[in-house]
Amino acid sequence: MSVELGGDLPDLELTGADGPIRLRNYVGKPFVLYFYPKDDTGGCTREAQEFSAALPDFAQAGAAVLGVSKDGPARHAKFIKKYDLTVPLASDEQDVIEAFGAWVPKVLYGREYMGIDRSTWLFDASGKLAKVWRKVKVPGHVEQVLAAVNSLR
Repeated sequence: MSVELGGDLPDLELTGADGPIRLRNYVGKPFVLYFYPKDDTGGCTREAQEFSAALPDFAQAGAAVLGVSKDGPARHAKFIKKYDLTVPLASDEQDVIEAFGAWVPKVLYGREYMGIDRSTWLFDASGKLAKVWRKVKVPGHVEQVLAAVNSLR
């Protein structure tokens, strides 16, 4: 399975702080799903902080935001507490990350490995994929996503 532009939000499940999170439960409002490599690292921390800071703007636009990595709920809880994050985070062992094509080969210092592609997926209120950002660079990204959410209205 892969998620394509214009395709439906898949009926997959993640692990949230308070239990299972079904992606299809977000149908009915714009939904921003972002994948990031690892809690408490430079770019991932900044991205979570920027989504947290903009969360009231996303809420005003009627949109939900959810961040996903392979880190477990306990690690997410520490990350949230350490940086006073308000953006909800979920854990996925592999299924959702792979379904979205976010599990990709990467190279660091000449060493190849598999990792999460920092990417963001915007679904409209009907659950259709409206826009995808791949290989995200954090500076200015949250503003781009918020503008795209506002353009859905």
